[in-house]
Amino acid sequence: MTNTTIGFIGLGNMGGGMAANLVKAGYSVHAFDLSKTALDAAVAAGCVAVNNAVEAASANIVVTMLPAGKHVRQVYAEALVANAKPGTLLIDCSTIDVASARAVAELAVGAGLVAVDAPVSGGIAAANGGTLTFMVGGPADGFARAEPILAAMGKTIIHAGAAGAGQAAKICNNMLLGATMIATCEAFALAEKLGLDLQTFYDISSKASGQSWSMTSYCPVPGPVPASPANRDFEGGFQAALMLKDLKLAVEAAQGVNASVPMGSNAAALYQAFVGLGSGSKDFSAIIKLLDGRLTQ
Repeated sequence: MTNTTIGFIGLGNMGGGMAANLVKAGYSVHAFDLSKTALDAAVAAGCVAVNNAVEAASANIVVTMLPAGKHVRQVYAEALVANAKPGTLLIDCSTIDVASARAVAELAVGAGLVAVDAPVSGGIAAANGGTLTFMVGGPADGFARAEPILAAMGKTIIHAGAAGAGQAAKICNNMLLGATMIATCEAFALAEKLGLDLQTFYDISSKASGQSWSMTSYCPVPGPVPASPANRDFEGGFQAALMLKDLKLAVEAAQGVNASVPMGSNAAALYQAFVGLGSGSKDFSAIIKLLDGRLTQ
């Protein structure tokens, strides 16, 4: 059992599993969320409930896992910077825009705190299983302090560079993932219309040059990959609404640096249409329903 106390703010689908894994690793986790249901689940997993983000700020280390940049900015400005002890390590695992990540890091450093951005990849199953990938931005000393904490929640921790670099890596990765999933869905939809058995097509393409993570981990049709959400009516995976959020962040970032991302932009437009049809809570691989004609715009 370690003497390190960790404040954890944000106990949603990802944060809840991450906080539970910190408890399993022997940390005392002081948890807060606006949702009583989420907070109760964290307590059941061994966390200690606190009343607000200010109380969580009294810990040695504070992890945030929040929906968007505005929420991270608010928590840092109103709770963490004013109340955390000098030298406290702040680890933001939210997926937010690069500008917000750099802004809160600057705010923290100005208050004598150490901050890193550490967005995650892997989804809910990896959050629960402690096998997430963390892309970390911030100073080398901050990364060194954060690494053992992140190792309790993940299996791959990579220092991407200075403040904001973790967020940059995350949005580039998820832009690639979103576009790749659309191409995978198109291929399976076409294969079916051409009369190919989908298991046979999977057996061929998963071992050929068309192979991708989208195909072999989140295959968008039932059968070939038993663990993929397609076998559960696309429930329990990475929500399409979250993929849309990440694609929008990537497109906005590209516009800010005059980068050309036509595939990313088109992927964002397709996911916007899919979410607009009421499918935002489905796994992002469910976009095959839009591409094969089961949903109409």
